Amino acid sequence: MDRRNLTAKILTAAIGIAAAAPVVASAQTMSPQQQANKAKMAAEHLQKCYGVNAIGRNDCAAGTHSCAGQATMARDPASFVLLPQGDCEKIAGGSLTPGKAS
Repeated sequence: MDRRNLTAKILTAAIGIAAAAPVVASAQTMSPQQQANKAKMAAEHLQKCYGVNAIGRNDCAAGTHSCAGQATMARDPASFVLLPQGDCEKIAGGSLTPGKAS
């Protein structure tokens, strides 16, 4: 293999690795529960509804704890449950964004 061909192959591999790095990094930062929630949301057309959970009955949260079943207060504005699209707006105190529930 000549030097020019080897250099081209190395450069092509480096560009491919650099392009894939953000995708791999984002997948690694999500917990298994978060990955499962994302897949479930896409498959069943669900959306996050904040502020309508019961104690210990949440699907995940926005930064307050690691994930499912860890809400320590009912109607936590940072914890969400997954609901069919359009249902959250029908529930008093429900919000599509964290921290906005009343």
